[in-house]
Amino acid sequence: MYLVALCDDEQAELDKMRALLEKYSGEHPKRELSVECFENAETFLGRIREEVYEPDLILLDIFMNGKTGIEAAREFRGMGVKSRIAFLTSSTDYALEAFEVDAVQYLVKPVSEMSIFDFLDKVFESIEQERKRYVLLKVDNTVHRIMVSSVVCCESQRKNQYLHFSDGTSLCLHMTMTGLEKLFAPFPEILRLGSSYIINLEHVEILNAHELRMDDGRVIYMPRGSWQNVREKYFNYYCGGEEELF
Repeated sequence: MYLVALCDDEQAELDKMRALLEKYSGEHPKRELSVECFENAETFLGRIREEVYEPDLILLDIFMNGKTGIEAAREFRGMGVKSRIAFLTSSTDYALEAFEVDAVQYLVKPVSEMSIFDFLDKVFESIEQERKRYVLLKVDNTVHRIMVSSVVCCESQRKNQYLHFSDGTSLCLHMTMTGLEKLFAPFPEILRLGSSYIINLEHVEILNAHELRMDDGRVIYMPRGSWQNVREKYFNYYCGGEEELF
């Protein structure tokens, strides 16, 4: 099941796009869509503010009365919504602004069945690959499905390991650091750092011989003798070891 939000202030456009989405879902039974329509940006933003609502895909018209699609996207990105965005518009004048809010597509109206179906194939394939990047952890007889990209780091404190996430929450695990390291072994962005930390390179903002600064503000001091290995792993992950690019 995929949640899709469709926001356009023209009822005819809403009806057309909803019909295309329903046809796509009917022809792709393994990709069932739950589509919710909004007639303006404020109504859509209100839905996000009032409850936990983060669709897999947002199809957003740019030119709407009141708040524009670009303005709405900036606002819900500011609220932490990471949904994929595709803008619907009759003009390409806002392509740069679309890039700034991390839009995945810019669909020019009138949107054809072929173009929207091709786009949906690509975006759902991407989501399906992303959904494979999870690990399962059992905590107090409860299984937690953890998205690897959400893990900032893991910190060892005595016999417990604390996973720290990008949303500011943490999870206490009653397992060894070595066991946790093996669990994350398939993911190249995850790196053991000394005896006390496992870090996610995706969340490293500053790296030097003395410390790592993570994007949640956490500072992790570099263990003695680890700088060369960490630097090598970092550059290998991001650019195949081509340090001169930096």
